[in-house]
Amino acid sequence: MLQDVPTPTLREARVCVLETERLSLRQPTLADVKAITHLANDRRIAENLRRLPHPYGQDHAVEFVQAIADDRRDTAFLIENNHTPIGVAGINWREPEVAELGYWLGVDHWGQGFGTEAARAVIDFFFEEYDHEALISGARVANPSSRNILEKCGFQWSGVELHRFEALGSSTPVDCFRLSRSVWSSLKNWGSSTRREP
Repeated sequence: MLQDVPTPTLREARVCVLETERLSLRQPTLADVKAITHLANDRRIAENLRRLPHPYGQDHAVEFVQAIADDRRDTAFLIENNHTPIGVAGINWREPEVAELGYWLGVDHWGQGFGTEAARAVIDFFFEEYDHEALISGARVANPSSRNILEKCGFQWSGVELHRFEALGSSTPVDCFRLSRSVWSSLKNWGSSTRREP
């Protein structure tokens, strides 16, 4: 019976700041629109994200910031290094019971370990904040760097699907990954990230 199926606890996530060794992750505001636009308006980023348009203008950034402020389910963090925005990471609820990790960095910040560090902080936030047993994510088959980030975070490959990418105007193969709470718990010693109220 449907009423016997346990539903995950979905409570309003508290607004907080996540801190790692080199990064600070916080909710984006309208004051960040110019920085987000500058970082996101690069075709190399848009080609690896399903919903990011290209070109990416300030109107897109305003819409993104307002949607995050209005939506109590999706959670997005602006990633900062030395108080300078370098990208975005967060959790998107594709369906009520399916949470998906997403992230991107400005091109100048690729290859420095920031993606893994930010992803781990958001993963910790997710499993500490929600009573959910798994988190999914994906990476274009043509994007080995993103696949490496997911694997370093303990995600396990679960197959390949075709997904439509707005900037490409077509569908392309995506490696799908899943991280269970039990695997996350066993890997939790990967480093310390802390959370503080703003």
